[in-house]
Amino acid sequence: MGTSDEPTLLLLGATGQVGRELQEPFGALGTVVAPGRDRADLTEPDSLRETVDDVAPDVIVNAAAYTAVDQAEGEPERARTVNAEAPGVLAEAADEVGAWLVHYSTDYVFDGTNTAPYEETDRPNPINVYGRTKREGEAAIHDVGGRHLILRTSWVYSDRRSNFLRTMLGLAGEHEELTVVDDQTGTPTWAGWIAEATTTIVDQLVSEEGASERSGFYHLSASGQTSWYGFAQAIFAQFERNVAVTPVSSDEYPTEAARPAYTVLSSEKVRRTFGLSIPTWTEQLAALKERSRQGEET
Repeated sequence: MGTSDEPTLLLLGATGQVGRELQEPFGALGTVVAPGRDRADLTEPDSLRETVDDVAPDVIVNAAAYTAVDQAEGEPERARTVNAEAPGVLAEAADEVGAWLVHYSTDYVFDGTNTAPYEETDRPNPINVYGRTKREGEAAIHDVGGRHLILRTSWVYSDRRSNFLRTMLGLAGEHEELTVVDDQTGTPTWAGWIAEATTTIVDQLVSEEGASERSGFYHLSASGQTSWYGFAQAIFAQFERNVAVTPVSSDEYPTEAARPAYTVLSSEKVRRTFGLSIPTWTEQLAALKERSRQGEET
């Protein structure tokens, strides 16, 4: 394993939204090993055990998942292998080498019947295959009982890969009018902020005494709430796109997978435990836009 001065961090899913954002800040913490699927494939969980044995990391961060919510309805076994079986294998392998496992989960483990933000003590009750497989992954990690953090986040977006923000900006170039669902409420959360927060957390895990007592579930999302319609409006305002948006109900926009109506998460526990600042979702969207602007100028 890496020394306390130079921990070894095994990053899985390094090409995804959060994984890509993690690479640079993690580099300041220690030695980052980010294997591709040819070496660590979540659809082949045995490969994960071999990779962990080879790397002997201090921290494993699993930023990989099966995230195609609608497609999962027709591929439940593949979703289960990636989202449930693989995290269980990672937890066992991490425990064997004495590593921390930091694993991302989702607001979709809840059924959406709450009317106040979900806390970590609220009972999960997923209503689609994606949510159920993610919940099974949580349970598998918890059952192993090693040092772990399960970070539930929500409505993740970035300027890379497939996500709601990029979809809306793409449609804005093709349409002057759009209809967007207005009866699902949650909290858009920028992958860049998730990476910053995770880096702060991991730094504390590897450098502070007594960190093992912090194992468990944490909600890690922006503060505030909105609907997909409200998020779309904010995107177009922030990126100066002239698009008329009409709110519609979920009944008017049928999908393969059922969506929970309300999945706002309370991030108070992670704020209190790790001293994090929790920006609002609108502040995070503005921060992504500012970074994009700076990138265009360089």
